[in-house]
Amino acid sequence: RVEGHFMAVEPRVAVVGPLPPPSGGMANQCRQLVRLMESEGIPMELVRTNAPYRPTWVGGIPVLRAFARLLPYIWTLWRAAGRNQIFHIFANSGWAWHLFAAPAVVIGRLRGVKIIVNYRGGNAEPFLRTTTPYVVRMLGAVDRLVTPSGFLKDVFARFGLQAQIVSNIVDLTRFRARERDSTDAPHLIVTRNLEPIYDIPTAIRAYARVRSHYPAARLTVAGTGPDLAKCELLAQGLGVADGVRFAGRIDNDQIPELYASADVALNPSTVDNMPISILEAYGSGVPVVTTDVGGIPYIAIHDRTALLVRPGDDVAMAASVCRLLGDSALVNRLVEAGQTEARAYAWPHVKEQWLAVYRSVLDTPVR
Repeated sequence: RVEGHFMAVEPRVAVVGPLPPPSGGMANQCRQLVRLMESEGIPMELVRTNAPYRPTWVGGIPVLRAFARLLPYIWTLWRAAGRNQIFHIFANSGWAWHLFAAPAVVIGRLRGVKIIVNYRGGNAEPFLRTTTPYVVRMLGAVDRLVTPSGFLKDVFARFGLQAQIVSNIVDLTRFRARERDSTDAPHLIVTRNLEPIYDIPTAIRAYARVRSHYPAARLTVAGTGPDLAKCELLAQGLGVADGVRFAGRIDNDQIPELYASADVALNPSTVDNMPISILEAYGSGVPVVTTDVGGIPYIAIHDRTALLVRPGDDVAMAASVCRLLGDSALVNRLVEAGQTEARAYAWPHVKEQWLAVYRSVLDTPVR
């Protein structure tokens, strides 16, 4: 029962996906879905794809750790399939598909469970073009293929796959906009991990350019990853290390405080689908400067909800930041439009979308 709109008999759903740590878009979305559904009185069984290693020392041995996680995972899937009607599988490209999503689809089919694949990630097209054909066949045979963006829906259509859009969740009750003081030192933030596809060096170069106009400006990079040392050296080489804070992983529960301290959010990624970081910035009333790659133009319109630049263009990114810092009317216009956009991803709206998907798959024959 949910406000008179839920079905007479609640569906039994097993959510198959990761949880933080590490924090990431898919892990945070998985956690939010389970937590918010349960807060509505709708039980969800979680099958973690990244459960802790037992014993913990196994995690340090590459080949052994794969089997140590995979075998218990398959057994947990098998048992969960006996208790549930639906597998809601969070899926991504690459090895994550083969190791976690594919086994869940196969076991669900063997046990007569309805299969929803909730596919995410900006690398879907190159993955589908270069991987074995069974992936496309398997996606075409599930009961429902769901994606959070029009970008991925268009990608799947090019492979003859029909996808339904259910938006990512932005829990707007967690975010608040701060009252900005024009005398404060400008604070720029990046909330992406330090990995090559997120191109944090471009944000650092852009920040160095901003510093020539706003000497007191500072930059916080919230994330972890293999490019940390490279980024630290870059900041030192550019002479701006004193203004750059590498905050490491910030728990998702503490992220709203970071947004509330920000004047501009930067997203320098080179591959992307629907960055939650952009939607969270919208919900926090923070203007966004982002690259225009992948699915970003589906949620960010240049000069309407954000300022868009080409990937790797630190000159344009810096110019956009300076434009925002010098034009309060532009900031107010972008913030208002961004907050309107964010409301489309609020939990009450997304909840009804997922409940409709669950109802519809239970009403259709097993494929």
